[in-house]
Amino acid sequence: MLYQRSSALFDEAQRYIPGGVNSPVRAFKSVGGIPVFMKSAQGAYLTDEDNREYVDFINSWGPAILGHTHPMVLEAIQEQAASGFSFGAPTALENDIAKLITSVVPNTDKIRMVSSGTEACMSAIRLARGYTGKDKFIKFEGCYHGHSDSFLIKAGSGAATFGDPNSPGVTKATAQDTLLARYNDADQVKDLFRQYPNQIAAVIIEPIAGNMGCVLPEGQFLQQLRKICDEHQALLILDEVMTGFRLSIGGAQEALGINADIVTFGKVIGGGLPVGAFAACDKIMNCLSPLGSVYQAGTLSGNPLAMRAGLTTLQLIQRDKEFFNRINKTTEILHREISTILSRKGIQHCINRFGSMMSLFFNIDKVSNFQEATQADHGLFNRFFHHLLAEGIYLPPSGYETWFISDAIKEKEIDKTLEAIRKFQV
Repeated sequence: MLYQRSSALFDEAQRYIPGGVNSPVRAFKSVGGIPVFMKSAQGAYLTDEDNREYVDFINSWGPAILGHTHPMVLEAIQEQAASGFSFGAPTALENDIAKLITSVVPNTDKIRMVSSGTEACMSAIRLARGYTGKDKFIKFEGCYHGHSDSFLIKAGSGAATFGDPNSPGVTKATAQDTLLARYNDADQVKDLFRQYPNQIAAVIIEPIAGNMGCVLPEGQFLQQLRKICDEHQALLILDEVMTGFRLSIGGAQEALGINADIVTFGKVIGGGLPVGAFAACDKIMNCLSPLGSVYQAGTLSGNPLAMRAGLTTLQLIQRDKEFFNRINKTTEILHREISTILSRKGIQHCINRFGSMMSLFFNIDKVSNFQEATQADHGLFNRFFHHLLAEGIYLPPSGYETWFISDAIKEKEIDKTLEAIRKFQV
């Protein structure tokens, strides 16, 4: 049995942890089978509890952009740990990472550190409401902004209606302030602003969606959102928890030529440790406590271990002038070669890619929104996933998740991956 130790650990975990996991996608419910329990990671590889090694295309869902346990990041964490884990007081490290981020990310003067992407997005919505004095906001089907109540909303019955709670525990009253639109459909956003005049505080969006698979904005979609928000005195929030410092040093704003009012961060800025942040211009950020009346706080916000890991990661990326060219080229090669292999096998597919994010969809020609993502052949993806897993390739265990490519993936890992795909039989 390939996963003997993982199977035993999963049986044990289910006695103490709901579903045996601390985050639902880890349970492999989408793809079936037993989740693989990992015990170590180095560079481009994960090692499981049965001592099997995998080329990693998840990279901790994005943070390990340099590869796992990069020696300079590891050294920085060890040095910081010797000085203290957490102080509950300000540190110079918080100043250093704030200066770095606001110096390279457009339209940001100040940043507030939190402990997760969920916190960052939740706080960004609260700040937008406090700044504008309006209650409602628009999100897009298939975009994920964390698990706070306001975001766990599914589509209503009409094309432009209030959403409904998508989880027990979320009240209908909460859901009524969340409006849903279809990704890449600016006309639907215009309709919502007409339907709820002077009530919408913000539009929040993943500039490159990563939670319905990798889905890209088409044409001038983001620029249209910017124009609509300006016309209605609403804020445009870019959720860059995934894309921040992954698409470019300035994130999606720089890579896609779009200006945001508030930007949220996570993942890469913590170097693999728990972190989140949100940033904006002085006028907006000064509404936050203790300067303003919009309250937000966190015991472990700006945790020195996370700040040191994140600062070191960002400095390494910033100093390496070829970093993004290199990691994007790796992703481009994977895209092209995987597509070639599948085409030769006569397997209908499409691959969406931007920078070092990509997703593979089977038996569909185009995916530009959540509805189209659901029409892909996820059964075939599940078989593909388990084939590659057995071959030592670790993909996201869901056809609705993006792959994250790290700088540690080189020619050897590409060749291993392509050889595994050549063996795949429908």
